[in-house]
Amino acid sequence: MSELFELGVSRLIQASPETVWKIYVERTREWFCPRPWTTPVVDWDLRAGGRADIEMESPEGERHAYSGVFLEVIPGRRLVSTGAMTEGWIPQPGDMNFIRIDTFEPEGEATRYSAVARHWNEQAMEAHRAMGFEQGWGAVADQLAELAENDS
Repeated sequence: MSELFELGVSRLIQASPETVWKIYVERTREWFCPRPWTTPVVDWDLRAGGRADIEMESPEGERHAYSGVFLEVIPGRRLVSTGAMTEGWIPQPGDMNFIRIDTFEPEGEATRYSAVARHWNEQAMEAHRAMGFEQGWGAVADQLAELAENDS
């Protein structure tokens, strides 16, 4: 496979990579899905092979649970996960499986935060785009930035 089927967002956050990472992993419920949706469940085991489970809830009470696994965890710098399998490396079916890559790179005294969704094929990538990827993931990147920049 020579072509990467990626969608991504990037933000320059006026906070250190350590601060952005801390907000990312410790205050996930506050930024992980676009408001007014909430994230009532964050069940993470931050290690390669560890659980990466999230549950999101709409204002009307509709809930969406996602189970996944972390593939790579470099504290303060990089987090890679997927919903294509669960803890214990158990494959799970789904039309919207992708690899998520979050990076936290120093840029001066700020952080270049990037979130990438790498899909298996163009059809899956375009379906994700049609679901509102740019708007949704852009909104949560902004929410993460707001929290990190206001962290005291």
